[in-house]
Amino acid sequence: MTHDRHSYAEPALVRTTHLDLELELDFTAKVLVGTATHTLAWSGPGDRLILDSRDLTVLEVEGSTGDGWEPLEHNLAFPDDELGSALTIRTAGHEQVRVSYRTAPTATGLQWLEPEMTAGGVLPFMFSQSQAIHARSWVPVQDTPIVRFSYAAHVTAPPELMVLMSADNGTQSRRTGSYDVVMPEPIPSYLLAIAAGDLVFEPIGERSGVWAEPEMAKRAATEFGDTEEMMRVTEALFGPYRWGRYDVLVLPPSFPYGGMENPRMTFATPTLVIGDKSLVSVIAHELAHSWSGNLVTQDSWDDIWLNEGFTSYVENRIVEAVYGTELAVMETAIKQHSTVLKLDPLSPAQLAVELPGLNHGTEYHGTTSLGPLKGSWFLSWLEERFGREVFDPFLRGYFDRFAFRSINSEDFVAHLQEHLLTPRPGVVTADEVAAWLDEPGIPAFAARAQSARFEIVDQLRDNWLTTGELPPGGKTWTTQEWLRFLDAAPDVLSAEQLQELDREFSLTGTANGEIARRWYSIVAASAYTPAYDELATFLTRVGRMKLVLPVYKALSGSEAGREFAARVFATAQPGYHPITTAAVQKILAATS
Repeated sequence: MTHDRHSYAEPALVRTTHLDLELELDFTAKVLVGTATHTLAWSGPGDRLILDSRDLTVLEVEGSTGDGWEPLEHNLAFPDDELGSALTIRTAGHEQVRVSYRTAPTATGLQWLEPEMTAGGVLPFMFSQSQAIHARSWVPVQDTPIVRFSYAAHVTAPPELMVLMSADNGTQSRRTGSYDVVMPEPIPSYLLAIAAGDLVFEPIGERSGVWAEPEMAKRAATEFGDTEEMMRVTEALFGPYRWGRYDVLVLPPSFPYGGMENPRMTFATPTLVIGDKSLVSVIAHELAHSWSGNLVTQDSWDDIWLNEGFTSYVENRIVEAVYGTELAVMETAIKQHSTVLKLDPLSPAQLAVELPGLNHGTEYHGTTSLGPLKGSWFLSWLEERFGREVFDPFLRGYFDRFAFRSINSEDFVAHLQEHLLTPRPGVVTADEVAAWLDEPGIPAFAARAQSARFEIVDQLRDNWLTTGELPPGGKTWTTQEWLRFLDAAPDVLSAEQLQELDREFSLTGTANGEIARRWYSIVAASAYTPAYDELATFLTRVGRMKLVLPVYKALSGSEAGREFAARVFATAQPGYHPITTAAVQKILAATS
């Protein structure tokens, strides 16, 4: 592949191989000011370099002559709402091109937090989120995963703040106001990351630790204390960890995702830190990306299943190895149940868009984003058919063969055919493989995960709905059991049913964001106003999209709910990331 429809870049003609950044963090203006120097490898005539940008002010563009720098003619195109602006630079085969620029305060890939939006409440905070195509809002870059580059950065910031990047940061939280970091391995642009705030380090193991605000650091290190063991079991399964350190940065609650797999420095939501390790599968997921995604990368966002599908599979293997088969099965069953619920109402035409064959590409910006689950399910199916004694070496060989490369579905399918299907004919049929690769939906022959504990939960829920008898033992249920109980419950319950559940199990005000997500969605859809104050507190305190968007959607089902959602959003928006804000606005606009 030489062109990515989500990027203006022309990697068939030229690619960045190394990026040098000089960045100054201006918290007053909420901008980054600096330079991005691209070391280039040319395959074409060398007359132009096109970089992606979004809302950047380009101050100067220069090319290296070997003896110095000369100004280069450049043009910033009229912006597209999604892709931003193409920055076209006229070159003469320059080996290096330097762009001086300034970001906008509204950069979609950056969030600037006032002190009161942090745990400490004294110092400000800033962090980036580059996936999928937001790196271009804070660095002029070939913003496509087909291009990989190493990078080095020099960052200046207020001396009371610690600066970290997706690079070799070390473990010393000595604050100087001037920081130098290096990422020696080549990465795609969406893995560029930066954060600055009142951050301290707490070690977990020899290769792992936690960065967080002082109020959170020790709690997070305890919560994520199994990280070193996760690394060990994944290496035993799928080959060496090739990134040096694996640290976790716990961000303020406005972070829009559960985690972001920035190499050497996973960015994570504080909603994972609840004291019982019940949500650390997110850390297993982000660690798994060190193999699937960071090491072997999709070459465009159309093939996101190569990143997320493989990662969900590896995540589940990590959870099984560290926490046991039952938890791994429950986690898989939860994901599969959620997928089937989303697939059931879709027409064949909608299904072909939302969940096409894996070989056809999955629209990353689709409404349900189900491709990764189909990819994970496909890999689990292959594992079951061939057995782990065959499938695990195959997958390890895949990571070795394509290490530090960006590939597409066709590359994987060719590897699959060569190293698994052809050497072992008759294990699976061509029609079965085609059902995964070429046909929409989940194949009818795909076995679903079966959990004995979930069967009991299902029986108790059905009995409650029929007789009103509350589930005995519910107070000792795991997070996963409660998610099963709520996920398969009706979206709308009576006020009496909700009151009984709440009185017995104290679901309103729960510190567990996953349980809160489903509970408040039912509360909203049922117009159960006694819980609305805590619902509003939850939406205002948390900015993680997975947790808040379902609640906004449920509120938007009625006129009164929409009005309430709009009032809550007006209060919560200053603490939301731009990505979350845009997603909530889309929900409210669609139902207004």
